[in-house]
Amino acid sequence: MSEPTLEFFTDPLPKYRFLVVLGPAAAHLPPEQAALLPLTAQGAFQQVTGLGAQLEVTAYPEGGVNDRVRQLPVRHSWNRLVLHRGVARGTALWSWYRAGLGNPLGARRSGAVVLLDGAGVPGAVWAFRGGLASKWTGPDLHAERSEVAVEQLEIAHEGLLAVDQAVPGLG
Repeated sequence: MSEPTLEFFTDPLPKYRFLVVLGPAAAHLPPEQAALLPLTAQGAFQQVTGLGAQLEVTAYPEGGVNDRVRQLPVRHSWNRLVLHRGVARGTALWSWYRAGLGNPLGARRSGAVVLLDGAGVPGAVWAFRGGLASKWTGPDLHAERSEVAVEQLEIAHEGLLAVDQAVPGLG
């Protein structure tokens, strides 16, 4: 196997080639609800937004220290992921959202957003855990426009992890 080149590490990845993978629902749902939902990949998403996080900080001015104000961490929070895709005949996203309405803990699923390189090889992966379908939005319908109907699903989750990818020829 050949050694990876400098370009392998420095070439930016295109943002138009990605996958969204949703993990098995069975771990978080009653069996009759889990049977309604697909257990693996959900592809064909048009857009994913919300990959991000922030650390809340509080300013702490110390007595006698006049040249700076200390910044102390308070709490960490995660942005909600928003998935956009063309409406198809299946109702997988709606079913996941609906399954959580009857469960006080929600219908949780873990998953990942996988950014692919030009050859279709995963280049960057962001995994989320404890995802809860918190909002579903149906398409805007206009008789005068010839556009694809798009639905959105918002996912509130309990953590995001940037997953290191194995480098060919190393380790």
